[in-house]
Amino acid sequence: MAGYDDLDGLIWMDGKMVDWRAANVHILSHAMHYASSVFEGERAYNGKIFKSREHSERLHFSAGELDFEIPYSVDEIEAAKQQVLAQNGLTDAYVRAVAWRGAGEDMGVASARNPVHLAIASWEWGSYYGDAKYKGAKLDIAKWKRPSPETIPVHAKAAGLYMICTTSKHAAEAKGCSDALFMDYRGYVAEATGANIFFVKDGEVHTPNPDAFLNGLTRQTVIGMLKDRQIKVHERVIMPEELESFEQCWLTGTAAEVTPVGQIADYSFEVGALTRDVAESYEKLVRA
Repeated sequence: MAGYDDLDGLIWMDGKMVDWRAANVHILSHAMHYASSVFEGERAYNGKIFKSREHSERLHFSAGELDFEIPYSVDEIEAAKQQVLAQNGLTDAYVRAVAWRGAGEDMGVASARNPVHLAIASWEWGSYYGDAKYKGAKLDIAKWKRPSPETIPVHAKAAGLYMICTTSKHAAEAKGCSDALFMDYRGYVAEATGANIFFVKDGEVHTPNPDAFLNGLTRQTVIGMLKDRQIKVHERVIMPEELESFEQCWLTGTAAEVTPVGQIADYSFEVGALTRDVAESYEKLVRA
């Protein structure tokens, strides 16, 4: 596959459809230097983006958390995403919306006078974890921790918050793992680098409180599915030493969808019936 800067297709950029290779930004864009950028990762199934409006609303929320305003309404973003899919001839695809502070009068930490841009791209993208989606992913434990809500806007989907995710995933892949599990600043189990995590014990589900990381839309969807099935879900503090007591484990995220986990460090998990049922039920839901 060619690099992501060298693909055929069109990208929606500030209200216009632009040739993929021409969708560029200036080197002095504020976002490149100071991470003033927010984004959404979405998936379209059979031509329909799952939870599309919720993603567009969260994009606006994230921008507000970084103190800028996207110059397009939620309705306009929704229309643009559909235009991108249609003009690229895509029905099952990944959709990436990104908003950022560009180059302008300011080139320091402050950037209130710089324009805000929005772009939307879409491409075909298979399983985020490859074969691990079916066999069970192997996770490392990251050396970094998710920071305190007093230090960063933890509920924004902001580009700068993924710096430690990139380094942690690189370290995990160097060990033959698919991803890494973060603890938070208190030492509690938190999430993977781009996905939330669930555990199963005695037929009940346990998942960390999302008070120091993003409460993913897929996470919320899966919790709703479990409750509809009358399966008890415990959103709570989970200590690292509890990992050995859990029987099953899975990850959730727009890119990850529902991916079983077979191993975290030295702890092993069964790809059991509940994990498979949740994965299959989610697949049916998004294609309904």
